[in-house]
Amino acid sequence: MLNTLLSRRLALLAQPANLPLLSQCLHGIERECLRVDAAGQLALTPHPQALGSALTHAQITTDYSESLLEFITGTEPDAGQTLAELEQIHRAAYSQLGDELLWSPSMPCPLPEEALIPIARYGSSNIGKLKYVYRQGLALRYGKSMQCIAGIHYNFSPPEALWPLLQTLDGDQQSARDYQSARYIALIRNFRRYSWLLMYLFGASPALDAGFLRGRPHQLEQLDEHTLYLPYATSLRMSDLGYQSSAQSGLTPCYDNLSSYTDSLRKAVATPYPAYAEIGTYKNGEWLQLNSNILQIENEYYSNIRPKRVTHSGERPVQALMARGVQYVEARCLDINPFLPLGIDLPEARFLDAFLLYCALQDSPSIAMHECGSCADNFLKVVKEGRRPGLQLQCDGQAVSLHSWAQELLDAIQPLAALLDQSQGSDAHTASLALQRAKLDDPSLTPSAQVLAELRERGESFAQFALRHSRAHAEYLRSQPLNATEQAAFSASVSESLAAQQRIEAEPAGSFEDFVAAYQASILQV
Repeated sequence: MLNTLLSRRLALLAQPANLPLLSQCLHGIERECLRVDAAGQLALTPHPQALGSALTHAQITTDYSESLLEFITGTEPDAGQTLAELEQIHRAAYSQLGDELLWSPSMPCPLPEEALIPIARYGSSNIGKLKYVYRQGLALRYGKSMQCIAGIHYNFSPPEALWPLLQTLDGDQQSARDYQSARYIALIRNFRRYSWLLMYLFGASPALDAGFLRGRPHQLEQLDEHTLYLPYATSLRMSDLGYQSSAQSGLTPCYDNLSSYTDSLRKAVATPYPAYAEIGTYKNGEWLQLNSNILQIENEYYSNIRPKRVTHSGERPVQALMARGVQYVEARCLDINPFLPLGIDLPEARFLDAFLLYCALQDSPSIAMHECGSCADNFLKVVKEGRRPGLQLQCDGQAVSLHSWAQELLDAIQPLAALLDQSQGSDAHTASLALQRAKLDDPSLTPSAQVLAELRERGESFAQFALRHSRAHAEYLRSQPLNATEQAAFSASVSESLAAQQRIEAEPAGSFEDFVAAYQASILQV
């Protein structure tokens, strides 16, 4: 049964005057992927200049490593347009990669020794140096291998005009900005409650290259000499094998409101952490990390979803949130699907829209500490054993089967999918929901199960499997090169980005030490 609040909100949106709003949600995608050589080894070449400046190009940059590309789309009201842009970026990149490939899954290729993994560089400007030193700090704190894991980030926002309608319906007396931020934080609370479902449906990293763990202790099983896995895992990327930090373990904002979230990050950026202080900030005149605090900068906090606001030039993410409130959310827990050339497809995007809209409109009480723990436990259980028959999760302090709870959630999301379809004159969201129901009834249809099935059927190691799909995706994307107009536009964007970096580097600048000090101080100012 839909609860009363959700029913009232759905009825409001179903009114003919309001229904068109649901065709105006905005979508953006960021896709990370490793560059590898033709043999599937990490590409140790610098970021190709033919792809533009990693500092200033709007669509192609690097994440942690010179070898870890990040493709960034603009925002569009139709997820299909977003994916079309993402494909065009892939094709533009392949036009300049020579015989290098984009690695198909989230978990990395066989990696060289840590010292050989190249940290991304952004030129000689103070902001370029800051980005490099920040990554130096990440290497010290978490190791370079962990920074080579790739994912999909899905950015989503309902139309701005939706919030005043809901505020009037709710009889809420806050300012419009504060109400909108509160609704986004409520969305995030529900995402924390229900995101385990996304890991079951779209998790695609049940196995990894054995060398990734560098001899660390683990509970994984051996699939073959070169491959480790868990038989019922959905996403080892999102498990405790992935991006983890003892320093961050105390940072578990349960998103009661925006100010508690921003305060927790500002505190972490200003609070020394003994193990990092022991390493120090410099050695032999070289910077090792930006500071020795729990977080060097707020983006170091790793979470499954973030509240976001487009920043002004020189503005930090937390400053933007504090000044102007939440504008959209960034869902960060999605694996790259190794069977798909872009790592994501339109049915997945359609389901994400319905799921995120459900999280936004469903009632979302504050998360008590015991529920905060069960949200984390449910998520971890699903990423490590989500396909285990009869798996039980915790819901309202009671044990409930994953299958029955997932059925309830899909039933509750159904009216959202129907409304989205009605607003757009299609059945795409309802059709995607049917695909997800099928995965619930037959776990062998999930990407994680399909990865393991293919490894076993073909007798391949994880690296062999990934390289085969990487080559197939490269062939597909190279077979549809940019047309002359697209190529000219891409070449112009590359030239402009390189010129923009040169302009930044030519500007008068003070010392890097003063720049870092001012950057650090900026987040502490209210």
